[in-house]
Amino acid sequence: MNIPFSLPIAKTLTAALLALSLTATINTTHAAEIEMSFQNLLQQERSWAGLQTKTLKVGDITWSYSEGGQSGKPIIVLIHGLAGSRDNWNRVAQALTANYHVIIPDLPASGETQVPKDFDYSVPNVTEKLRRFIEAANLTGPAHIAGHSLGGSVAMLYAGQYPFETKSLFLINAAGVYRSATTPYLKDPNQIRNMVVSKKGDFNFLMQQAMYAPPFIPKEIAQAQERMMIGQVEQTKKMVDQVIALNKLYTPDSFALLARAIDAPTLILWGKQDKIINVEVAPELKSLLKNAQAPVILENVGHMPILEADQLVVQQYLPFLSKIQAQKPAAASSP
Repeated sequence: MNIPFSLPIAKTLTAALLALSLTATINTTHAAEIEMSFQNLLQQERSWAGLQTKTLKVGDITWSYSEGGQSGKPIIVLIHGLAGSRDNWNRVAQALTANYHVIIPDLPASGETQVPKDFDYSVPNVTEKLRRFIEAANLTGPAHIAGHSLGGSVAMLYAGQYPFETKSLFLINAAGVYRSATTPYLKDPNQIRNMVVSKKGDFNFLMQQAMYAPPFIPKEIAQAQERMMIGQVEQTKKMVDQVIALNKLYTPDSFALLARAIDAPTLILWGKQDKIINVEVAPELKSLLKNAQAPVILENVGHMPILEADQLVVQQYLPFLSKIQAQKPAAASSP
């Protein structure tokens, strides 16, 4: 399955907050202190979004995840993309935690989730492990599943395999094997390797590819983010290898079979200037899904709507969720 990845957190709080928190002391701050400040900023953003950091060991995986909202409210599971993290969703989650029980895991190979060295990073295995995590977290009842980029592929596979556990689907610049694919990363998955952050300077290139108009980030914060990603490069490369291998097995026809098996009501959203997964695939995806609305296309937005245009994402998602919640469950047929 052809699955480009998403950008890690690049828009924590605001540029002003970043500048205020670090610029005044930048000349005397050592690298370790910068790293700590970066982590503190992430934690501040989680708290602002109404999220708490938690861990849960399930089998040989120690999951790191954010949780917000109240138990007993409708469940939303937010799935980030390859090389991203749970913090990609913070700004969207802030609008959800008041009325929903929000769960945002760091996927294997990303963030702080810990897996064995021989872990299978393929999308089917990650999806199955995600299901085991949801069960272990006692998230009972069908959940609203949202996925960005690679997370979109995971979300679709989850919805197809666990239809009774999926209340709705929200796909943002979702990865897949599309007939109308035109970008280099879709036509030749080997090109994804060029976007892995493995050395100094790679983070800036990734931002330019993933965003239409990357926001200003103080140099020290960008360097801290880059160092963190370089530290995860081996896991990221393993997952990219799995993506490339799966692409040899899947075709647009087999991907279409997966999509057509999905029953859940679906909202599709895309950044029109996406350089990684071209916007023309959005109507193709809509045509494959049984119960999808017309795609929402955001102007002047690239591959990262959840960071580039989080409020526009929220403006589309909240009414969709309300509509789904208002629907009455289908009556069970009589024996």
